[in-house]
Amino acid sequence: MRVNVTVNGVQRQADDVWPGESLLYVLRERLGLPGSKNACEQGECGSCTVYLDDVPVCSCLVAAGQVEGREVRTVEGLADDELHPVQQAFVDKGAVQCGFCTPGLIVAAHDLIERTTEPTDAEIREALAGNLCRCTGYEKIMDAVRAAAAKKAGVV
Repeated sequence: MRVNVTVNGVQRQADDVWPGESLLYVLRERLGLPGSKNACEQGECGSCTVYLDDVPVCSCLVAAGQVEGREVRTVEGLADDELHPVQQAFVDKGAVQCGFCTPGLIVAAHDLIERTTEPTDAEIREALAGNLCRCTGYEKIMDAVRAAAAKKAGVV
C-alpha cells in the first residue's frame, strides 16, 4: 500500500508499505528519518516517541496504515535552522550519553514544556516516566528539562 503522511511539515509518500508495518519502521527505513530509535518494539522504553497529530505516541506501536493523511513530527522536526531549546539544553547540560533514549526524552520534554511553562520536578518526572535511560541517573536529564523550561519562561 501507499502511505501519504505529512512529516515535519512536508508531505511525504511511502510505497510498498505493509499495513501492519510500524510507523517507526516507515520513518526510519522508508523515509530516511533515523532520529527516532528502535529499542523495545513494545512501547515500553519511549525511544521512538514522535508526535502524531500533536499527541506524543510510541511510533513502534502505530501501524503505518493508521497514519494516512495525518501529521507526524519527529525529533528532527523540532529544530529549524538551529537546535530547539530543549535539544540545546540536553547538549549544554550533558544529558546526552549514548543517545539512544535521547530522541524520545526530547520529544517528551518538549511536549511538557509546551503544556507547562514552569514544570515542577514531579511534573518533569511524570512526563518522562515512559522513557527509559540505561546510562544515567536522570539528574542531567532533569537539569536539561529545567533549563529548557526556564529559557521558554524567559527566566534565563
